[in-house]
Amino acid sequence: MTRAEQPSRRTVLAAAVAAATAGAASPAAAASPAAAASPSARPARTPAAPSSKAPSGLVDNHAWTSYADWRDGTAAGTRAVQGARPGLEIRTPEGRVDYPDPHTGTTATWEYARWTSPVHRLAVPSTEVIASWNARTPAGTWLQIELTGTYSDGTDTPWYVMGRWAAGDQDIRRTSVDDQSDGRSTVWTDTFAIDDAASGLRLVAYRLRLTLYRKPGTKATPTVWRLGAMGSDIPDRFTVPASAPGLARELKVPRYSQEIHVGQYPEYDNGGEAWCSPTSSQMIIEYWGRKPTAADLAWVKPEYADPQVCHAARFTFDYQYDGCGNWPFNAAYAATYKDLQGVVTRLRSLTDLETLIAAGVPAITSQSFLASELTGAGYGTAGHLMTVIGFTADGDVIANDPNSPDNDAVRRVYKRREWENIWLRTKRYNAAGNVVSGTGGVCYLYFPAHPTDAQRKALAAVGVR
Repeated sequence: MTRAEQPSRRTVLAAAVAAATAGAASPAAAASPAAAASPSARPARTPAAPSSKAPSGLVDNHAWTSYADWRDGTAAGTRAVQGARPGLEIRTPEGRVDYPDPHTGTTATWEYARWTSPVHRLAVPSTEVIASWNARTPAGTWLQIELTGTYSDGTDTPWYVMGRWAAGDQDIRRTSVDDQSDGRSTVWTDTFAIDDAASGLRLVAYRLRLTLYRKPGTKATPTVWRLGAMGSDIPDRFTVPASAPGLARELKVPRYSQEIHVGQYPEYDNGGEAWCSPTSSQMIIEYWGRKPTAADLAWVKPEYADPQVCHAARFTFDYQYDGCGNWPFNAAYAATYKDLQGVVTRLRSLTDLETLIAAGVPAITSQSFLASELTGAGYGTAGHLMTVIGFTADGDVIANDPNSPDNDAVRRVYKRREWENIWLRTKRYNAAGNVVSGTGGVCYLYFPAHPTDAQRKALAAVGVR
């Protein structure tokens, strides 16, 4: 995020496409890692007319995590593995493929195996779907996540690439894939979206496909512990109902400023000015007692303070989006730390956040606003991530806001009503007076692989299992 209000894909997340984009993906094309990978400019979108009817439920968050889950899918060279954290690995590669990495200009040959999930029928026929995954990718391995779905008229989408990902950057450059559309839906970096929500078209079911890659002749394998997606149908709204305060508690979350990193490592989205997402991620990772090792941080210039924030920026960076704000990439980064999980979801109200805080689970939230809409912020933004760590006795929001001049200034208290509205709305007016989109309650949740009973109940209460 920058202090000036700049164009961002996050200003248009819930909007419809102004015109169908070129380069429609096809099942055959998406099946190959070399397909649909041509770079393009970030797409522009314009708001659609409000939906005529909002469903009683707004969000469906489903994941495959257990040994039984992994055995239930269709395996092609993969195997389910048991243990404290069941997962999916390569058993016997199904074949080899050449992948020309568009961000390095090099082509390499990889062995691969695949796993396809059962069909998940969405409890909420959805206008948007965002996938999340948690995995380990040792050197010489990486993975691809794809989605296909069925529309409410009974027709199917193509296979869409939702991400090509590795924890490191020595083998491939982790990347989203642009120019994927069938004229009815489009993938916008990390989000599948119905092009015209006002038409009534929705996604009613989906499958996810994992392709696991490794260097030929090795025994290395990715291990995937969690794969899922959040489908939602959030009604268009400029304001949301107010929730009543119900909790006074503050979690002790480390405080990091993105602003002290301005000018550092401009190859990762111009340094700290745009690092709200990885800075927020690092705060919560360290809240759970995890952090990079000294060896992990050896690449960071020794004169830079808080080198772990630089590390988070590098290892969440999406080379196609050209930024650190890819939501699933941040969740996947968090899950590279021992026994942590990360998901992207949407919440309904501050009551949901209170439920999580009461169980000791902080959240990273996405919002956009004018400076006049959030008292005490001192800036406006087209898209910004901050960490909610608690609530005052009056119900106001306590946030670690990385858009602060230094670490000491990161803790902020924002008025409950103002904050709730800028986070949950899907429509707003920008500084030019034009209608643009809000993020509709998006948040990242990071939590232990083996949560306590209280944490498990709180997560289940907000739809995450």
